[in-house]
Parts: sequence; C-alpha cells; structure tokens
Amino acid sequence: MALTPWPHLFHLPFHSSSSSSSSHLFFYSHSQSSPLLQITETSAAFSPVKVSSARARCFKSATEPDTVSDDEAGDRDSVKTANGGSVTVTTTSFSGDSLSLGIREPVYEVEEVKANGTISIRKINRRQLLKSSGLRPRDIRSVDPSLFLTNSMPSLLVREHAILLNLGTLRAIAMQERVLIFDYNRKGGKAFIEALLPRLNPKNMNGGPSMPFELEVVEAALLSRIQRLERKLMDLEPRVQNILAVLPNKLTAHILEQLRISKQNLVELGSRAGALRQMLFDLLEDPEEICRICIMGRNCTLKRGNDAVECSVPSEKQIADEEEEEIEMLLENYLQRCESCHGQAERLLDSAKEMEDSIAVNLSSRRLEVSRVELLLQVGTFCVALGALVAGIFGMNLRSYLEEHVFAFWVTTAGIIVGAIVGFYLMYSYLKTRKIL
Repeated sequence: MALTPWPHLFHLPFHSSSSSSSSHLFFYSHSQSSPLLQITETSAAFSPVKVSSARARCFKSATEPDTVSDDEAGDRDSVKTANGGSVTVTTTSFSGDSLSLGIREPVYEVEEVKANGTISIRKINRRQLLKSSGLRPRDIRSVDPSLFLTNSMPSLLVREHAILLNLGTLRAIAMQERVLIFDYNRKGGKAFIEALLPRLNPKNMNGGPSMPFELEVVEAALLSRIQRLERKLMDLEPRVQNILAVLPNKLTAHILEQLRISKQNLVELGSRAGALRQMLFDLLEDPEEICRICIMGRNCTLKRGNDAVECSVPSEKQIADEEEEEIEMLLENYLQRCESCHGQAERLLDSAKEMEDSIAVNLSSRRLEVSRVELLLQVGTFCVALGALVAGIFGMNLRSYLEEHVFAFWVTTAGIIVGAIVGFYLMYSYLKTRKIL
C-alpha cells in the first residue's frame, strides 16, 4: 500500500507592515489532494500561516494515524491562510501544576482550640498547615506524629508566626488566636487541654491582666508536663520507700521484682525530667528566642548581634520588655520545679542502687557461707573415705592372721575412727592457716 506523502513544515520570518516581528509557518505538500491545504492554480505553492499561540505540539510521523484525544480537542485553533483557506493547528500547553510526583500528601487530624475557648476537630494537610501557620516544611518535623520515635526529645521552637511545642506525647503548634494539637487523645494532649481551658475562661482572671494567647499555651503546656512528672514521682516515692524498708530483712523474688520495676520507672522519670530541664535551661540561655516570643504579633523587629528590639509603636516596645521579664520568671519557675523533680528522682534512684548493692553483698555473704559448709563436708567425706579404704583392705578374702586375735576387730575400728578425726583436724587447720575457711 502506498504511503501518502506528508506535507513539509517551514518556519520563516515574515515581515509585513502591521508587525515586523511576527513569525509564520509555511506548509508545503507534494500532493494536490493533501487534506491539509488545498492549493489552487492561482495560489502560490507556499501558504503562510500565522500561529497566534506560543504553545506548540510535535507532529506525529506519517505512518501513525492522525488521532487527537478529547483533552487535546479543546486546544485546537482555526487560523486563516493567506489565500482564504483554513488550517486547524492543534496546540498543547504544559503546566507545572499538572505534573504529579506520585507523593501522597499527609493529612493530620488535629484538635483546634481558639482563644475564646472553642474546641473543634478538623483535618488539615501539610500544605494548608504550612500556609496558615507560616512555617517551613522542616519545622513540621519536630511536631509530626509520624516521627514520634525519632523526635522524642522535648523542644520549643519559636518562629515568626507560631511556636512549635514538643513535650513528650504533647505535639502542638501555637499561633496568635489558636493552637493545633496533634494526637489529642493521648495523655499529654488531654492533660494540656485540662490545663489550658481554665486559663481561657475570663472568670478565672481575677481581674488581672491576661497574657497573650501563645504565652498562655506555652505555660499550660509546661504546667501539664511538669504536673505529670510530679504526679508520677509522688506515686513512686512511697512505693520505693516501702520496698527499701522491707528489703534488708526479707529477700523474696516478689520484692526484688518490685524493686527492679521501681528502679526502671525512676530511670525513665529522671531521663524525662532531665531532658525537660535541659530544654528550659537552653531556652533561658538564649535571649534571642525569648525576644522572638515577645514580638510575635507585633510590628517589631529583632536586630541581629545585640538582641535589641525595635518597634514602630513605643508602647509595644514597653509591653515587649515587660513580657520578656515575665517569660524569664515563668521559665525560671518551671525550671526550678523540674530540677526539684529530677533531683528527687535521682535521690530515690541512688537509694535503690545502694539497696541493690547491699543485696548483692548480702547474697555474696550467704553464698560464701554455703561454700564454707560445702568445703567442710568435702573434708569430712575425704577423711571417712580413708577409713573406708582400710575397711575395704580387710574385706579381701586373704589370710592376714589378725582374725585369730579376739581384739583385732576393735583395735582396727578404733584406729580407723581416730585416724579420720586426726586427718579432719589436720585438714581444717591447714585451711584455716591459708584463710580458705
């Protein structure tokens, strides 16, 4: 089957009086019956076509069927040729938004608490979260619930429009008028809600000035975390003291297991309290972070180097300075409480370790006594074995002429007993001299 020749395509500059910089496409066909252009006898072999769109589509090969999909059908433009004919030019646009990388964007289910105390549950994807909070993608990693095992250390990150809180099971993003809580059904999230909602009630203000909402969120988060640590310490302290009071006189498997579990809980409590203490200490040692908390939501800027705050309104600078002192006092208070909790946990842990050392020494002493008794029994067995050796010699069916004497049996028996006693005494004296017993 013969192939129909495909028309040639030329791109040449075409100058006219209306536009000197326009470009034209020339279609030329070897066949007079080409479906693309109908050339009459009076028309030239070349027909200029002006492409009005900057979008272009690559033409298929001559052997492929000329099919156009439905999506491409909407991009067809009909243009007029120079001799009055029409040519349909199909164009396809390429947009960056249509390119998909195949990555599923995570969706978070969060609990939103507003400044007026209203609570709502909503689902928000990462893109919306970044847009509404003004954060960067790397900032979300510290509060991402899917990275719970890798981001277990407590942190408080201050950004321009948000504060990111990571305090154990509490993961939240605090903004000027709302806070988003991840994993709100866990113990940390529930304790945080219980501590935050009373602070947002105007009846609990006692007529005093209220702090900004983000500071209320930070204080509620620290308060709920430290209260949980203190409550756990109060549960462990009497239990450990009771175990320590019983252990010197009563060594059982149940008591030792209780000591091991209490020691493990104390190690975990001391580790969490120590990590929180280090976070608060680092925050107090960084005045720039405290200043960034103070200027959130205000027309203020922070100078690099000297940590000076500049505000467009003088009253805002005064308020920011007062809030800076209040934040430092707040952090100092919780730092002292955290140090107290950590110190008490360390003291109980040291007491448990000392008790374990005492138990180890006691058990070693008992094992030593058992070993001494075993050694004495082995020495006595050795001496008795010597007497059995003599009795075995006399048990042979050989004549020794001792059986003819009446007192031979009694003399031999007495000699075996006396020899065993003397041998035992000599062995015992030797072991005492060498300090083995």
